[in-house]
Amino acid sequence: MPTVDPQQLARRIDTVLDILVGGDHASAINNLEILKAELMSIARGEEQQDGDLKKSPWEI
Repeated sequence: MPTVDPQQLARRIDTVLDILVGGDHASAINNLEILKAELMSIARGEEQQDGDLKKSPWEI
């Protein structure tokens, strides 16, 4: 089961804040929705399958 890495979560939140400061509100909201979906999936104990959720912009 996946776990939440606090440092990775903080970096992702920082990325969203940078996007907001840059003025791209639509992208920031989209990134928050992706992050929320991933966190909810982890909270439900679901394994994330490729294609289940949109790929996060910070995932390469």
